[in-house]
Amino acid sequence: MNHRIFEFAVGLIFGIGLILSGMTDPGKVLGFLDLFGAWDPSLALVMGGAILVGSFAFALAKKRTTTFLGGALQLPNSKDIDKRLLGGSLLFGAGWGLAGYCPGPAIVSLGAGQPKAAVFVLAMLVGMALFEWSERRMQSVDTQEKTGPGPL
Repeated sequence: MNHRIFEFAVGLIFGIGLILSGMTDPGKVLGFLDLFGAWDPSLALVMGGAILVGSFAFALAKKRTTTFLGGALQLPNSKDIDKRLLGGSLLFGAGWGLAGYCPGPAIVSLGAGQPKAAVFVLAMLVGMALFEWSERRMQSVDTQEKTGPGPL
């Protein structure tokens, strides 16, 4: 059977879950982050549920070498907390706090035709492109430093 059908089904279930939990509403997220105002703790319950489901899923995955569909299972193994991870986390958190969106809910909201989500997704794509560009540039500089300048 085609794996894309399963990928679509999982994405659809995830999107429906985001809609039902209200996580596609940036006001809900911003309400959660407003600790000294009209704090809305419902996001904590959604996060707690996701962590619970995820912990069981990762525990099961650690015991396997292949996915349920037969593909190679590659789990991350790095536990390093470095400047790049901290910087990325700060950027993610700042964007989340300013816009009230993270990538999944933003894409679902974009599909629902919300204009604010379109702006967020566009900014997210530009940020991803800038990251990829800077990564390639840094790798190029590293390669030149190791091998020396090219032919004259």
